[in-house]
Amino acid sequence: MTELNLSIFDPNTLLPHRAGIAGLGLALSVLNPDSAPLKWEVTEDSVNLSWDCTDKEAISWLLEQTYQIKDGYLDVPALNLDTQGKYTLSEGIVTTFLQHSKQRGLSKTPVTKTFVIEEGQPEINLSFRPLESCYYTKDFKEIFDTKGKLKAKIDLKGHHLPGLVEDFANGTYQESPQGFLTLLFLPIACNYYRLPNYCSALVIPQITNILEWIKQRQFYRGIIAQKFGSEYSRFRSSGAGDSGLRFLLQEKLIENNEKFRVDFCEVYQLGKQQWDGNQSYLKQAVYRIKVTDNVLELYDNAYYLFPNQIRKNDKGETWLATSKVLPWIADNLIANKVWYAGFYEFRKSNQIYERKGLVTMTEYLTSEEQVFFDAVQGAFSAYLREQIVQAQKQGRPFNYEERSRVTDKLIYRLQRPNTQSEFATALVDVLSRYRSSKARGVGSELYLWLHRNNNWKQARDLALLAIVTYTGKGKDGKTEIPETVMQEIDSEPESEGWEAEV
Repeated sequence: MTELNLSIFDPNTLLPHRAGIAGLGLALSVLNPDSAPLKWEVTEDSVNLSWDCTDKEAISWLLEQTYQIKDGYLDVPALNLDTQGKYTLSEGIVTTFLQHSKQRGLSKTPVTKTFVIEEGQPEINLSFRPLESCYYTKDFKEIFDTKGKLKAKIDLKGHHLPGLVEDFANGTYQESPQGFLTLLFLPIACNYYRLPNYCSALVIPQITNILEWIKQRQFYRGIIAQKFGSEYSRFRSSGAGDSGLRFLLQEKLIENNEKFRVDFCEVYQLGKQQWDGNQSYLKQAVYRIKVTDNVLELYDNAYYLFPNQIRKNDKGETWLATSKVLPWIADNLIANKVWYAGFYEFRKSNQIYERKGLVTMTEYLTSEEQVFFDAVQGAFSAYLREQIVQAQKQGRPFNYEERSRVTDKLIYRLQRPNTQSEFATALVDVLSRYRSSKARGVGSELYLWLHRNNNWKQARDLALLAIVTYTGKGKDGKTEIPETVMQEIDSEPESEGWEAEV
């Protein structure tokens, strides 16, 4: 008789093993024990297995019940997915665990799948190559000896843990039978995301209570669909940081889940590497994400301000486009930085982005940040008024193009400095030359922004943000520059700061 005890608190396990144990528990939760060649018990922290037959018979039966191929999709009954969910799961696993052509067989003839992403919006047409075979549905004869018993050491490769690269000097990585078995069920516990530029993200959760986690999975997707939309919409992410925060936010939104909530995850960002042309999704980076509820709340606001957008071209082709701003904000949040950190670099590399969403995001500045922000916007308002007066005296129209020109001129003055002293000099010159009531009585606060703890780069980011998000109205709603100018500016076509799906 063979007995296995798989515990999430085993000191010899890593996060992928522990998630795999939970995935195994989830797979077992929908199986009928009366017709099974093995027995099991799932507790809060472990999965216990036992069988009298050979290891090969027991494990093969378990995998046959867990992974199936139906209608060109990888079907996992334990996940209870609809068609759109089966598509995203299949695509997610093929671009992570099964990216090598040896581990899956795809139809040579692609088919077109049509999905409704949002009611009242155009449908999305996607080219899909149906799955014909895969590693999880094949004969696992290489892990058993001639008597059907699990080998003492089993080779571990990239289709067991995405991004794992063989050490050619010392041979392949090897795993114990218990560890190997848990990794076979890791795909069930993970979340998958398609990123721009032919990249993907694999999110591995930290699970501390198997039974509670399984219970939450039973109604997880219904709750998340109400909040985050369709399966495919959730599958499309703008970056690795966005993927991790979205996953943690989804976990936070599950009711009565506070005690056993998943509040930590690892995100594997997979994409092309120059040194390997055979696989398109090699590991590029690993992010370990654990954030506070305040950070998740801030991300929640950003998520709704910079959503995925359905786009349609002149040929009638539709696709789902992702934001450029959201991944920048998310990457700041997972690094415990202020959300606007690096706006100087972001603006230099992205001339087109969602400005209106950024205007709303500035409502979530701290009181200390707001003082500095208002002072710069006040100076910019005074600067614009001066430029308008000059244009009127010279008989020139102050239209959108002219406003952009004078705005870029002031931005250049604040972008040019390369040291703290140079930036402090430039900003003080702007604040003193274009005086505003918002800068009165806050000299000490402004001084700290410019000279405390080498804080000048954050001050530069916030100053530039204040300028580009200026709307021409104060917090009381009163117009600070002529309505005709702002109406022309606001009627400018919205800058589409989204990346298209390729």
